[in-house]
Amino acid sequence: MTKGVIATPHRLASEAGAQVLRDGGNAVDAAIAADAVLCVVYPHMTSVGGDLMAIVWPANAGEPVGIIGAGRSGELATIEAVRARGHESMPERGVLSVTVPGTVEAWGRLLERFGTLGLTAVLEPATALAANGYIITDHLADALKEGAELLGKEPAAQELYPPMEGGMLLRNADLASALGDISRKGIGGFYRGEVGTAIAAAIKRRDGLITALDLATHRSQWVEPLAVSYRNLTVYELPPPTQGLTALAMLARLDRISPAQLQPGVAFVKTFKQIRDECYPLRDRYITDPEFAVAPLDPFLDPDHVAVGKSDAKEGGDTIYMCAADEHGNFVSLIQSVAYGFGSGVVAEGTGMLLQNRGAYFKLDPRHVNRLEPKKRTMHTLIPAMAARGGRPAIVFGSMGGEGQPQLQTQVLINIVDHGMEPAEAVARPRIRIMAGGEVVSVEADDPVARDLNRSGLKIELVPPKHHSHGHAHAIVIDGPTSWRAGADPRSDGSVEFT
Repeated sequence: MTKGVIATPHRLASEAGAQVLRDGGNAVDAAIAADAVLCVVYPHMTSVGGDLMAIVWPANAGEPVGIIGAGRSGELATIEAVRARGHESMPERGVLSVTVPGTVEAWGRLLERFGTLGLTAVLEPATALAANGYIITDHLADALKEGAELLGKEPAAQELYPPMEGGMLLRNADLASALGDISRKGIGGFYRGEVGTAIAAAIKRRDGLITALDLATHRSQWVEPLAVSYRNLTVYELPPPTQGLTALAMLARLDRISPAQLQPGVAFVKTFKQIRDECYPLRDRYITDPEFAVAPLDPFLDPDHVAVGKSDAKEGGDTIYMCAADEHGNFVSLIQSVAYGFGSGVVAEGTGMLLQNRGAYFKLDPRHVNRLEPKKRTMHTLIPAMAARGGRPAIVFGSMGGEGQPQLQTQVLINIVDHGMEPAEAVARPRIRIMAGGEVVSVEADDPVARDLNRSGLKIELVPPKHHSHGHAHAIVIDGPTSWRAGADPRSDGSVEFT
């Protein structure tokens, strides 16, 4: 009998998750084990010092539940404090961009509510890889070279992550120790114990804005996902502070277009770009921490609403996305990130972990809805997704890709639903991405319509085939209680593992 399936962007993570399923764990246990491995083997994409979001459809439940594991800004974080340090706009790297790590607390809450194994069991594979070392992939080797300047600014970061070649062995004894500490002492030990003390001290040493109290008081949030109809499906996304509403807004508008009009070509690209350009300004106008300002739903979900203005999206955003299912009927859509590649570039000494630069998304404009304020969650790019048919889960899907996630995961859904593709083909097929300024359309060079697009009047930027800027998407299509089809994106180092 098949016990489950997991798809992640790194083979070692998929294998770790699959082994947890074989050992009797469920999809939530497997997803957290795989995520922890990714925090070790994909440091350019994610970190224990990052944030985590997930949608879980528990066995026998009538609807899914979401968790927002987003860290807040520090109690010292004000526009004036950042400007006093010599900045006219929010720094994208360094200690001022650091927010509280949300991942570990989210791991604990997910396991507490849905897991069957404890932290020790699910973190063991990651701890072993950090201690014994792992073979780095060519993708990570390229990232280490590209990130050398950033990492070279911090001795602790440069020591952990020097430029290397694919095939070399990389160890992280400090991270193994920190993961072991979490295993033994739980999430409270992380935020209020030795690791939290080390993180707070590292931030204070660099004149940052987060204190030990900020770490000690961090909590995740359970939420009810928002939904919109697309064809015969109900598609679920997380509410603010995530940009999930942006993806739903795009789908609400795409749903009025016939599948025949969504075939690849210049017409589709122009339509898709127009819809993107209508939805992103809404995000930038309204979405922030709902404890500070509540975003109205109607402008997003009413397809007749047209936004005015430009988006202030920015490039960047390196992330991992994964999905898992088990024989009991549990489904997990999980996304986790350090924000930009290698995050802030700051490693908290003694922990082996890079701290995220999620604070880069805040604004120093006091009139902006997403302005920097103390203890606030910024507008967040991380959006796992799930779709149901007839009240039962049908597709688990998502993609990394920063600001581009609503565009990338929407195209995966179109491939599966409108074009009838197998999930493996749906996540591998060339995708487009409208870049941050809203003018340039990024196209993978192996896209069959690339030549036509060059004559379309649009501003086209060609990137190499299977380029990571077009996301690492994964998907599971649910055919029955223990029958699934799945795909892992060839742009990543990932795999699908059935058990």
